[in-house]
This record gives sequence, structure tokens and C-alpha cells, in this order.
Amino acid sequence: MGKKINPKIFRIGINRTWPSVWFATGQDYIKNTRQDVQTRRFLMNELKEAGVDNVKIERGVKKISFDITASKPGVIIGRGGNGIEELKKKVHNKYLKNFRLKEININIKECDRPNLSSQIVMQSIIADIEKRMPFKRTMKQAISRVEKAGGLGVKVVVSGRLNGAEIAREEKLVSGKIPLQTLRADIDYSRGAAKTTYGTIGVKVWIYKGEVFEKDLKNKDGKGEILGRRK
Repeated sequence: MGKKINPKIFRIGINRTWPSVWFATGQDYIKNTRQDVQTRRFLMNELKEAGVDNVKIERGVKKISFDITASKPGVIIGRGGNGIEELKKKVHNKYLKNFRLKEININIKECDRPNLSSQIVMQSIIADIEKRMPFKRTMKQAISRVEKAGGLGVKVVVSGRLNGAEIAREEKLVSGKIPLQTLRADIDYSRGAAKTTYGTIGVKVWIYKGEVFEKDLKNKDGKGEILGRRK
């Protein structure tokens, strides 16, 4: 079953937590979920150049907070913090009109190991494919970066009309191991699509960072320790 479903969802409650933290029932639950999905998708697209790893959302009574982890936080913050204020206005006008502007809070955090983030690696592969770089070279470069950052395993799959070929196919490169059936294995997974003149090319990335045990989850920050090699 571990090979059939999203590795992140498979590990929620074991070594991962939910990306949104709030409680609601009935119609409020539906409305909040829709807002979260739309807002997160908008932020990921809007801040593509900043290398966003994840967007965590917390809701309180008449308050909503976004924690954005990115490899280039300066791109989001902008000169004098103007970037955050502009971003807040866009989010408010598009999706969060039920909140006042001062009730929306955006925090920016730096991703300490961007080459171990499947989302950032996937975005870099997509950017290279959209620039018409050969897909195999792009995949090998991505795998090399993950290995140098200390990843214990990485798998990259691309599919579609690769290099403009008339017949679509799938190509896969694997380095190290990806133990999808092991629940204590910390596996990061992302998928996306590159938009080319020949159509969309799907990109999937798995990164294995090591095993997380219960004692590691009791650290002060509440996160499991990454046991992969540090360089």
C-alpha cells in the first residue's frame, strides 16, 4: 500500500503533522478547507522564484497565520518588508475577505537544507525543463545535489513528450533507497508539471532523509531529527 499512496499522507500522525492546524465542523469545515487549498496553491505559484518548501496555515478566533518556508526568503520579504504587505493584500482580496487585513499574519522562515526539500528540487527540475534543457541532464543534476546535501535516497520520475518526442513515455532515475513501506522512514514527496510547447511533462520526486524514532519526535521543536549525512 505504501507504494500506491502519497508518502506524506501515509505518515501523517507518525512522523508528520497536518499542514493546516485548526478545528471546525459542518459548513465551516468545508469553507476553511477550500480557502486553505486555494490560498496555498496561490502562494506556491506566486512565490515560485523564492523556492517555497511548504506553507503551514494556523487559524484562531478571527485570526489566520501563514508560515512560509523558503530557500530565498529575501525574495518574499522585499525591500523594507514591502513584499509581505503586498502579499497580504493579494491574499486578502482574492481569498480571505472574511478576515480583516490586520487579522492576517505572514511569517517567513528560511529552509536550512533546500536540496533535501522535494518541493524545491521538483521546482528546479520543472524550471530547467521549461527552459528546454535535456531532461536526463536535469534529472542527474537534481540527484547529484540531493546526494551532496546528505540524502540517503532519491527517485525522480518524468513523463510526457520528453524532448519533444511524438510518443509520450516515462523515465525514472533512482539513487540510494526509498523504503516506502517503512513508516518511520522520513520520505519527502512532491509532484508537479512543466508546461512546454509540446504539452505538460509530469515530474515526481521522492527524497529519503533517514529514519525518525519516537525519542527524536520529543525534541524541543517537536520535529524528528534528520538522520541523513550532513555535509
